[in-house]
Amino acid sequence: MAQIRALLWCCTVLLCMGEMLSNSAFADESPIYSSMATAQPVWAEQGMVSSQEALASQVGVEILKQGGNAVDAAVAVGFSLAVTLPRAGNIGGGGFMLVHLAKENKTIAIDYREMAPSSAHKDIFVDKEGNVDPKLSLAHGLAVGVPGTVMGMELALKKYGTMTLRQVMQPAIQQAKKGIKVTSSLANSLAHPFIKKRLLEVPASKAIFYKQDGSIYQPNETWIQSDLAHSLELIAKHGSAGFYQGETANKIVAAVKAAGGIMTLEDLKNYRVLERKPVTGTYRGYEVISMPPPSSGGVHIIEMLNILSCILWVSWVITAQPPFIYWLK
Repeated sequence: MAQIRALLWCCTVLLCMGEMLSNSAFADESPIYSSMATAQPVWAEQGMVSSQEALASQVGVEILKQGGNAVDAAVAVGFSLAVTLPRAGNIGGGGFMLVHLAKENKTIAIDYREMAPSSAHKDIFVDKEGNVDPKLSLAHGLAVGVPGTVMGMELALKKYGTMTLRQVMQPAIQQAKKGIKVTSSLANSLAHPFIKKRLLEVPASKAIFYKQDGSIYQPNETWIQSDLAHSLELIAKHGSAGFYQGETANKIVAAVKAAGGIMTLEDLKNYRVLERKPVTGTYRGYEVISMPPPSSGGVHIIEMLNILSCILWVSWVITAQPPFIYWLK
């Protein structure tokens, strides 16, 4: 039995190698569209914008209609999400962006992930007894990283966009200033017992996300975020300096320290965005380009596609048998 398993393992490795080698030359051109599918694709002739929030996606579409390129639209959507998707899209966080330059056939990975404050150390989330305290890394000022979104968006726009920061930020500013119609998704997220409890514990959050009596905004009610509009105005006027220095920076540091954090004005001032080389792989003959570390998603997706290629190939060759993972138990 051991010899059979070893033989099957060798076959698997060879087949996987063959599949990987064939990937570079033979792309699978079979259509993914099926009229029998319950979910149908959306077709667009000139361009398309996709995000987690419909209002933000529409902002991106309008930027494209005005003549902006994909980066202009992406940055506009990013700032709009700060208004329309408070649980995820915000200027107090960070992220990653892949930009493909068609003329040069080159892809750039922009890393604007949050950074730890300069005085952070390896035992920052450990209590006096040496035990890990989950609260410190989840609901405490020590859990706050130096945000990178604003500087990341600014760099992407300056280097690869065609419009000004004021132009792409104006829709988000208006959304915050005049208000947006609350969606059922937003209302449900703010009504979630865990989220509501956490937000109501902080006076500033309570004043922003809930009504004066602590009740939630209902779908189709208008939600105005005047303070956020002001913060966005400062960025549109002064660039990233309007966030990492001055009024907004002072307020961020004061709030973080009041919550027990260690972020300083110097931490904000010293934040830098990095451009990295993307990770690449192949799947069914196509090149896959994704975000490198510190993002884990890019490495994982290429790894999973490589594993899937092997499993599908072996299952096809040795029919009527489960994938090779079963044989290696």
